[in-house]
This record gives sequence, C-alpha cells and structure tokens, in this order.
Amino acid sequence: MPQIKSQKKRVITNEKANERNVAKRTRVRNSVKKFRAAVAAGDVELAKKLLPETISLIDRAKSDGVYKDNTASRKISRLSKELYNLEMASK
Repeated sequence: MPQIKSQKKRVITNEKANERNVAKRTRVRNSVKKFRAAVAAGDVELAKKLLPETISLIDRAKSDGVYKDNTASRKISRLSKELYNLEMASK
C-alpha cells in the first residue's frame, strides 16, 4: 500500500476508472451478443435495428479509450459483414 498521499489518491482513481472501463466493455459485449443472437435467429429487421446501436457503443468506448482504434474498427467491420451476409442469405 502506498505511503504518499498522492499515490493513495492514484490508487483510488485508478480503481474507479477501471470500474468504468469494465462497465463500458461489458455494455459493448452484451450489445454484440444481442446482435449476434438476432443474426443467428435470421431476424434481419432486428439485426438492422441493433447494428447502429452496437456501433455507437463501440465508438463511444473507443473515444473513451477502452478500445484502440483498430480494435474498434475491426469489431464494427465484422458485425457489418455478418449483417451483410445475413441479408444476402435471406434474398
């Protein structure tokens, strides 16, 4: 445990930031799971509705520093591709 006052404060603020980041990452994961469940069920309309919401959460997490730029772009790209493949399969 740190002895210096500023280091004690850093421990506390780092814990709070970690909790926020974990919550944001969990929110993104849950949204991705809902989207993938809709894709697996073959529900094109629900998937179309969920994709912008999921992308928005990923972008917000990226801007807050939870995800790096390339990671966020990769996630968005893969989700978009899943929706595209679902739309092509349903035609």
